[in-house]
Amino acid sequence: MQNKLLHTAKSIFVLTIGTLVLISCGNQQNSSGSGQQLSSFPVITVRPRSTVLYADYPATLEGHQTVEIRPRVSGYITKMYVDEGAQVTKGEKLFQLNSEEYEQQVRSAKSDVEAAKAAVNTANMNLQKTKPLAEKDIVSQYDVEAAQYNLQSKKAALAQAQARLVNAQTNLGYTTVKSPANGVIGNIPYRVGSLVSSNIAKPLTVVSDISKMYAYFSMSERDLLEIMREAQGTDLREKIKQMPPVSFIMADNSVYPHKGNIEIASGLINQSTGSANFRATFPNPEKLLRSGGSGTVRLPIPKDSVLIVPKKATYDLQNKHFVYVVDNNGKVQSTPIQISSVSNAKTYVVTGGLQAGDQIVINGLPNLQDGITIKPNPVNTDSVFESLSSDSTESTG
Repeated sequence: MQNKLLHTAKSIFVLTIGTLVLISCGNQQNSSGSGQQLSSFPVITVRPRSTVLYADYPATLEGHQTVEIRPRVSGYITKMYVDEGAQVTKGEKLFQLNSEEYEQQVRSAKSDVEAAKAAVNTANMNLQKTKPLAEKDIVSQYDVEAAQYNLQSKKAALAQAQARLVNAQTNLGYTTVKSPANGVIGNIPYRVGSLVSSNIAKPLTVVSDISKMYAYFSMSERDLLEIMREAQGTDLREKIKQMPPVSFIMADNSVYPHKGNIEIASGLINQSTGSANFRATFPNPEKLLRSGGSGTVRLPIPKDSVLIVPKKATYDLQNKHFVYVVDNNGKVQSTPIQISSVSNAKTYVVTGGLQAGDQIVINGLPNLQDGITIKPNPVNTDSVFESLSSDSTESTG
């Protein structure tokens, strides 16, 4: 019985040792990688490419010419010829003020002119009568000179009366308020019955010439420097002039159908904000854009021979951007990269951290970690960026 038990124990011991040896060999095989099933990840080779970046800047709109309409004389509004938002032409009637007082002034001034004319005629007749008498020594030369001076005085009084008539007629004309330019009527804070004058707090309305629109926006000093480095020209003004046409994104996110050009609105950097002011000029034949509106100015920034990576091939950690670079043995390494401050919606321009010819993983980044070995699955780089090109005009600026 003891021999049988001893034989059984020996068999169990031999079986256990054999199992441990097999497990150890299997682990050695896995650690060496000879029997491990490697995971496949798509990779691309980073090469210099040409692209166009788009920088977006919030903008406010103003018409080419904006004129405040204020009355030149005091009076009550008796009639309104236009309403808010109406299109008007130069010289068109806008408002009518009560004119009775000014009509009376015109009538009074006309009467003064007629009286002054009569006085001139009388003085002239007196002079003509005095001259023959002086020749016959009936009156002295002094009387002739007095008659001449009296005529001059009456003529001066006539000129003053005529000037008062012109002034009264002008004031009467001011009771009809007309548009000084072509444009669109803005807000009208005063209505029929309101008493207005030249010193009212708000204008009667505003006429905006919107045949051409200005889109005002600010650009950071950092963006300005980067854009200016790429632009052609010897100075800032010439570089701005050489920049390609810009687009305008309207409030509903649709693209305005006409391109615009950038102009410098201010040559100074705002010390408090660190930005410079610019404006883009857009034609507005369909009157789609209105003063006071808002939108986004989109600047195209051409880039030649730069390294570009898809944003989906990167991840962020502590405000830094990283990619997984694959070496010749399939081992991945997390690598920090530096990017341009201006980028497209789905790509980054790399300014540091990568070299031409590096392979990076473009999908499945959450499943990776430093040092693991993968099976690289090369993907055609051109096809990757072509698939992203449909979003290339969207900007994160």
